[in-house]
Amino acid sequence: MKTILTNAFSLNMFADHHRHIVEFIPKTAHEAAQYLTEDWQSAVGHPDTAALFSEQLGVRIPANRVNVQLIPRQTRLIVGQYVGPRLPEGATTLPDGAEIRWWLVVADR
Repeated sequence: MKTILTNAFSLNMFADHHRHIVEFIPKTAHEAAQYLTEDWQSAVGHPDTAALFSEQLGVRIPANRVNVQLIPRQTRLIVGQYVGPRLPEGATTLPDGAEIRWWLVVADR
């Protein structure tokens, strides 16, 4: 199964307009990084966000501005959801009180 790393989830990730069952499973940074060992792609479009993710996960995350398609039972997402104040331009560390919440997102019909 292919893993896509992203910083957001959108309903536009589904190519079709059918019913989907989507599961959001919280993960630690260490657990999230374990999904990035083989057959994965970055879909983190902003270089600063990619740098932050790299620091958090201990894995080099390239910035890669692409459209994401979540195909049930063929792809899964690791989503890093930033929670906190707006990041200043060029931020490479999280400001006080901020965090990245990691999620495994899988879909089924």
